[in-house]
Amino acid sequence: MTRNPDPAATRLAAGTPAGPADIEVRGLAKAFPGSQVLRGVDLTVPRGQAVALIGANGAGKSTLLRCLIRLVEPSAGSVRLLGGEVTGASPKALRSIRARVGFVFQRHNLVPRHSVLTNVLHGAQARHAGPRVWLQMLARDGDRLEALRCLEMVGLAHVAERRADQLSGGQSQRVAIARALMQRPRLMLADEPVASLDPAAGEEVMDLFVRLIRIEGVSLVFTCHCLEHALRYADRVIGLKGGLIGLDAPAASLSERDLRGIYAA
Repeated sequence: MTRNPDPAATRLAAGTPAGPADIEVRGLAKAFPGSQVLRGVDLTVPRGQAVALIGANGAGKSTLLRCLIRLVEPSAGSVRLLGGEVTGASPKALRSIRARVGFVFQRHNLVPRHSVLTNVLHGAQARHAGPRVWLQMLARDGDRLEALRCLEMVGLAHVAERRADQLSGGQSQRVAIARALMQRPRLMLADEPVASLDPAAGEEVMDLFVRLIRIEGVSLVFTCHCLEHALRYADRVIGLKGGLIGLDAPAASLSERDLRGIYAA
């Protein structure tokens, strides 16, 4: 599958900034006992760009995403997000940066016994502290209305009062996206956001996810194994191989055959 070239996407993916860089990574390395996962990654993502991160299992995709916000501590290198220094940041400064970054995991990480609305409200913890963002019955009116708007954006306002453990997999992931939107993020990171879903639900969630990202005007980096998704939903595709970037090109210039090379031994 090869898409028709999009000049704007080509310009962005080729590295000509459309605005300030939301991600700046230099020499990022990560070693675990007995394993060097990242070996010196350099990466710049300009504002508003959607980037697909691909690679074989163990290539370091998830580790890279987690290093960006220090859910995993890098062994070496530097990371700047949204103009702020992540590596070496104090706990207070790191919290401030993380508050502006939405992270959607493969596992939805909803609180099963809480309502859908309460789970979305939890996204406001990036901005507010205390019990008023723990449960919908304690929430400020403004926060409750914003959470409902986030649910409307993902098409699930009608299940706001339903318990999270009564949702389908696709619905759960859409709630996770709504929760991330509740943070009012300027950057969104997603680690295989549709890997646990069936193909139809995965297409629905990715369509929704990228549409919302475009509407909100934030940057996106998502990992995936579905090469069709990388080509369809990203402006730019980055392939990790052996802990290094082995591919970095506009999605519009690539085919699935091109991407398969990154998985070759």
